[in-house]
Amino acid sequence: MTSTVPNAVQHTDAQPPITMFGPDFPYAYDDFLAHPAGLGQIPATAHGTEVAVIGGGLSGIVAAYELMKMGLKPVVYEADQIGGRLRTVGFDGCDPSLTAEMGAMRFPPSSTALQHYIDLVGLETRPFPNPLAESTPSTVVDLKGESHYAETIDDLPQVYRDVADAWGACLEEGADFSDMNRAMRERDVPRIREIWAQLVEKLDNQTFYGFLCDSEAFKSFRHREIFGQVGFGTGGWDTDFPNSILEILRVVYTEADDFHRGIVGGSQQLPLRLWEREPRKLVHWPVGTSLRSLHEGEPRPAVTRLHRVADNRIVVTDAAGDIRTYQAAIFTAQSWMLLSKIACDDSLFPIDHWTAMERTHYMESSKLFVPVDRPFWLDKDEQTGRDVMSMTLTDRMTRGTYLLDDGPDKPAVICLSYTWCDDSLKWLPLSANERMEVMLKSLGEIYPKVDIRKHIIGNPVTVSWENEPYFMGAFKANLPGHYRYQRRLFTHFMQDRLPEDKRGIFLAGDDISWTAGWAEGAVQTALNAVWGVMHHLGGATDPTNPGPGDVYDEIAPVELPED
Repeated sequence: MTSTVPNAVQHTDAQPPITMFGPDFPYAYDDFLAHPAGLGQIPATAHGTEVAVIGGGLSGIVAAYELMKMGLKPVVYEADQIGGRLRTVGFDGCDPSLTAEMGAMRFPPSSTALQHYIDLVGLETRPFPNPLAESTPSTVVDLKGESHYAETIDDLPQVYRDVADAWGACLEEGADFSDMNRAMRERDVPRIREIWAQLVEKLDNQTFYGFLCDSEAFKSFRHREIFGQVGFGTGGWDTDFPNSILEILRVVYTEADDFHRGIVGGSQQLPLRLWEREPRKLVHWPVGTSLRSLHEGEPRPAVTRLHRVADNRIVVTDAAGDIRTYQAAIFTAQSWMLLSKIACDDSLFPIDHWTAMERTHYMESSKLFVPVDRPFWLDKDEQTGRDVMSMTLTDRMTRGTYLLDDGPDKPAVICLSYTWCDDSLKWLPLSANERMEVMLKSLGEIYPKVDIRKHIIGNPVTVSWENEPYFMGAFKANLPGHYRYQRRLFTHFMQDRLPEDKRGIFLAGDDISWTAGWAEGAVQTALNAVWGVMHHLGGATDPTNPGPGDVYDEIAPVELPED
C-alpha cells in the first residue's frame, strides 16, 4: 500500500509484521491463542456452570465460544442480532451476493488475534480499496473545488507529498515513531513500556490537533487543513482532531490504519460461524456441541436489569421477563447501555468505574451504500485514458466514497459516503433516499461526465450508529485526560484488586480496549474476560501458556497519579 504513514522498518521475513497488542498492554494474544495447551481449564466441579454473556457482538461470541470450550455453559443475551457492529446487509431484490458492511469493513493484518478466528472458521480476505492503496485502481482528491487524479501519492501535487513528509517528521519529533515501530516489531516489551510511559505522561492532556500545531513540521495552517481532509491510511482525520493524540499514536504504532483487508462475503459471517461452530477439542460437552445448540438456536433476548444478590451473584432479567442468577457474567455491549437501557444497581461496579463509563466519548458514524449493475468506474475516459470514477476523498458532504466490486462483469456496490462526528450528524435527519440525492449531487460536481444514477439497481441502505438504540455511537475515542478512565475499564478483568462485593461481572468489548473502533480490541478484551471468569471460578492456565492476568504485573498499563 502507498500510504502517508511513514514505515521506518519495512516488512521482511526476518522482521514479522506489527501486531495490535499495542503499547499500553504488550501481551501477545496471538501466541496465547495458538498455544497447544489452550487458554486454561476450570475445576471439574465447575463444569456446566452457567455464565451470562451480555451482548452477541464479536466480543461476546468469542468469549462465549472460549468459555464453552473450557466446559462452562455460556448464556448469550442479544438485543438485536448476532454480530453487533459486524453487520452485513443485502439489498432488497438484488443478488444476495451483493452486500454492504454497515459497521466494520476493513481489517489490518496487525489484528493477529482477530485473524486467528477468521482462519479458524475458514473465511477469506482480500485487499480493501482504501485511498492510494496498491489494490485501488485510482484515487481522486477533491478539495475546495479542485480535483486531482492519482494512482500513487507521487501523482498528487507537491503539497500533498509535503504534508505526508510533515506527518512523518511530526511523529518522529513528538512520538519516537521509528524507535517504537522497531520495538513493537521485535516485541521488545521493556523498550515499548519505556517509550510509552514517557509519552503517556507527556501527552495525555494533548489533542490530536494540538500535537500537530506543536510540531515545527506542521507550522503551516494549509498543511494542517489538507492533512485533516486527506489524512493517512483510510483518509481524512480532521474529525479526530479533538481526540487525545494517544488514540492516534496507538493506531499508527500498530499500523491499524494500513494494509487493510475485507472479509469476502461480509464480516458478520465471523460471529455467525463461531456461533454455529462445533469445536473439535472441548471439555465436558459432547462432540457436536456448539453455541447454537446450547441455546436451542437463538440467544436470550435483551437484558433489562442487572443487580447483585446477597451471595454476590449476578442476577440478569431479560426482555421476556426471565430472571436468572449467575456466579459470573461478561458484559460486552457498549458501556453506555449500563447507564440508559439497562436498570443497574450501583453496587455492580466501583464508583470510579461508573465514572469512567459516564466519561466514555463515542464518535458518530454514518454510511450509505447503493448496488450498481457493474463496476463502471473501471471504464476509461476517452480523452484522458483515466478511470471515469475513482475512490474519492473530498471536503464535500460525502467525504469518503468507496468502490467495491467482485469482478468486471458482476454487479457491484458503492459506498457513496462514509463520515464521522459532525459530518455524520449532518446526515442524521435525512432519510436514505434524501441522503442519496445529496450524495449524488456532490459526486456529480466531481464527475460531471458520469451518470451514477443510471447504474443503480436497488434502493440504498444506510446507518447512523449514533441513532442505533443499542449502540448510541460508532466507537469510543478518548478525549484528552481520559487515559485514567480507559485504564480503569481495561484493567477491570483483574478483580483480585477489587473489593469482594464488586467481583464476578467482567467488562469486555472494543470500547473497553485501548484500540476501540477495531475488531481486534473486541477480541482481546473478550480473552481478558475469559481469563477473569476462569480465575474467578477457581481455574488456571497451563504454566507453559500464561494468560493476560498471569503476566499482568509485568506489563500492566502505565498508572498516572490521581491527585
